[in-house]
Amino acid sequence: MKEAKFYERLENNQVRCRLCRHECKIPDQGRGICSVRVNKGGVLYSMVYDRVVSMNVDPIEKKPFFHVMPGSLSFSIATVGCNFSCKNCQNHSISQPSGAGPEFPGRFVPAGAIVEAAADKGCQSIAYTYTEPTIFFELAQDVMKEASKLGMANVWVTNGFMGTGMLEECKGLLTAANVDVKSFSDDFYKKICKARLAPVLENVEKMKKQGVWVEVTTLIIPGYNDDVGELADLASWLVSVDPNIPWHVSRFHPDYQLLDAPPTSASTLARTRDIGRKAGLHHVYTGNLWGDEGENTYCHVCGTLLVERFGFTVKKNMIEQGHCPSCGADLPGVW
Repeated sequence: MKEAKFYERLENNQVRCRLCRHECKIPDQGRGICSVRVNKGGVLYSMVYDRVVSMNVDPIEKKPFFHVMPGSLSFSIATVGCNFSCKNCQNHSISQPSGAGPEFPGRFVPAGAIVEAAADKGCQSIAYTYTEPTIFFELAQDVMKEASKLGMANVWVTNGFMGTGMLEECKGLLTAANVDVKSFSDDFYKKICKARLAPVLENVEKMKKQGVWVEVTTLIIPGYNDDVGELADLASWLVSVDPNIPWHVSRFHPDYQLLDAPPTSASTLARTRDIGRKAGLHHVYTGNLWGDEGENTYCHVCGTLLVERFGFTVKKNMIEQGHCPSCGADLPGVW
C-alpha cells in the first residue's frame, strides 16, 4: 500500500478523501466508495498503487480519440476499482472489486517499467483507461512523469469526477482526456451511476482552460438518455464550451445490470449525430457502428474527407500538420 494523496485527517481517526468529488468521509478501517482507498488509523492508503490489473497495446481510436495522433498505438493500463457504479459497465469485473481482503488482483509493475514497455511496443502514448484513472492517481502520476520525460503523450479515459486538487496536479502532464458525459440529466447520474452531473461538466470546462485536449463520449441508451431535447441541450452545452470538442455518440449493448434496454439503432445514432452538428459542433462521431460514415473525420469548412476509418483502423489520413489540405482550415487536436 502507498499513502494516498488528497485527504485530510478528522477526529476519531476518520479521514476526508478529496481525490474525487464524492469526498468520502471514511472511518478507521473503512474504505471509500471506490473500494480501493482504506483508512488505517487515520492514514489513508491506496490499495492499488502496486496492483496493475491490465496492460494492453490498443489503437488510440479504441479509447476513443479521433483527434489525437490518428493511427498510433497507445499503451493502456488500469487497476481495479472505480468511483462510479454504472449499471451498464462493460468492465464491471475489474471496476467493481468484491471482497474485503487486502490482496486485490493485479501485479506489481513499476512506473518506469510501464513506460519502458510502452516504448518497446512503439506506442506514442500511454492511456489510463478501462476502469477510472482517478482512483489510481498515485500510480498514474508517477507513470505520467516518466512518460513525459520520453515525450510520450498521456491520455485519460475518465468519468470526469476528479477533485480540483488532483486536476491541478495534472497540469503539464495530461495531454488529452476523453470524458464520458453519460447524460445531461442529474437524475440519470444518480440512478444509473450513483454520482452527479454538475462536477463532470465543471471538470470538462477546467480541463479545456488548462489546455488539455478534450473529447467527449456519450453512450446512447434507448429509453434512458436518448431524449431528443436532452441530447440537444448536451450538444448546445458542448458548443458553449468549445465547438471543436469532438463528440462521440456510441452504440449501447446490454451488459452487467442494465439488460432491459435494446442495443442502440443506427437510426438513433444518425439522429443524435445530426443533433450535434445542427447545434454547431464541428465533429460528431458515431461509435460501435463499424463502417458508418460517422466514423470518418471531415473538414468542417469544406467537407473534405480527412481521416477515413473502419472501426479502430485508420485507412487514410490526409491531415497536414493540423490543417485541411484542400482549404487550409485549422483542425484542432494533437497531431
